[in-house]
Amino acid sequence: MDDHITVRELPGTYVVRAGGAVLGETTRALELNEGDLPPVIYFPRDDLAMAFLEQSQTTSSCPFKGEATYYSIHTKSVVIENAGWSYEDPKENVAALKGYLAFYPQKVAVEQL
Repeated sequence: MDDHITVRELPGTYVVRAGGAVLGETTRALELNEGDLPPVIYFPRDDLAMAFLEQSQTTSSCPFKGEATYYSIHTKSVVIENAGWSYEDPKENVAALKGYLAFYPQKVAVEQL
């Protein structure tokens, strides 16, 4: 059943912004496609300003991807609660997501440059 999920490398450069701050820019973005859901862009932690991100107490579980840990964004002007998530120990079929974070498009701007 987990064959409805694909992860692929994206060409080009992607940026994530929130609260007036650039949180990261990468040429190593991954795109996760899951069934009929909109694609999700994942950023490698090494390309994010992790000082802006704080792990929250929120978690969730997906039978296909594993346990998700959530992160809030802290900028000078705002705290955006549970704006992103990461699979710290993803299931084998999405192992490429280890060390990557994704963000809710309603809470941040993710753009291709």
